[in-house]
Amino acid sequence: MAEFTLPANSQVMEGSTFDAPAGAKKVRTFRVYRYDPSTGNNPYLDTYHLDIDNCGPMVLDALIKIKNEVDPTLNFRRSCREGICGSCAMNIGGSNTLACTVGIDDFDGEIAIYPLPHQPVVRDLISDLTQFYAQYASVKPWLQTDTPAPTGRERLQSKEDRAKLDGLYECILCACCSTSCPSYWWNSDRYLGPAALLNSYRWIVDSRDESTGERLDDLEDPFKLYRCHTIMNCTTACPKGLNPAKAIAEIKKTMVMRQV
Repeated sequence: MAEFTLPANSQVMEGSTFDAPAGAKKVRTFRVYRYDPSTGNNPYLDTYHLDIDNCGPMVLDALIKIKNEVDPTLNFRRSCREGICGSCAMNIGGSNTLACTVGIDDFDGEIAIYPLPHQPVVRDLISDLTQFYAQYASVKPWLQTDTPAPTGRERLQSKEDRAKLDGLYECILCACCSTSCPSYWWNSDRYLGPAALLNSYRWIVDSRDESTGERLDDLEDPFKLYRCHTIMNCTTACPKGLNPAKAIAEIKKTMVMRQV
């Protein structure tokens, strides 16, 4: 997995160490970022030595074991455990990914676990994604039409038009792509980021949508779209194997084509 630079964090201190039970034969070490902004204290790294013989195979299983059996003060998000909801997105071993779909044995040595980079931290591994979701909402991710809906059936499209949505609709809004993007780190207040733009293109290319012109007009801005420099971290980071960089390039191409 490609490694991404974590944000510079002033004085991340050493925290507590939690040893594995006596007699444990297969022990793995997890270094976990801890931070509670309400205390005013600096972030720190706690070290957990876990008996993996009594743990599920995924990194999320290890975090749940820590929470349930070792340190109940640890905070993280999780829900489906199936790579569908995107809740457990975090930076593991230097890469943004889903804790429920990456295995402990995918890593050698100790495993470092941080929240998604360059986002405010609510607590520990929980990032504040308020702005991320607001940017997603800003692209109006729903079908917009002026034509009345057909009576007694859904709006139809050809198999070819439907196929254009493949690789777009599967986005689970985990934020792995946007928070791995340096352009988003530098301009997250104005650049919409890979996830929002991929979802924008999902509707731009939908043959049933009748607001393509308005959607493109909304993106005609020096920062919303054009801060993408094709670094490709977004595509590397996506745990669903999607290609946000390609979607962004297609939006730019569509912009050019409508001016010809």
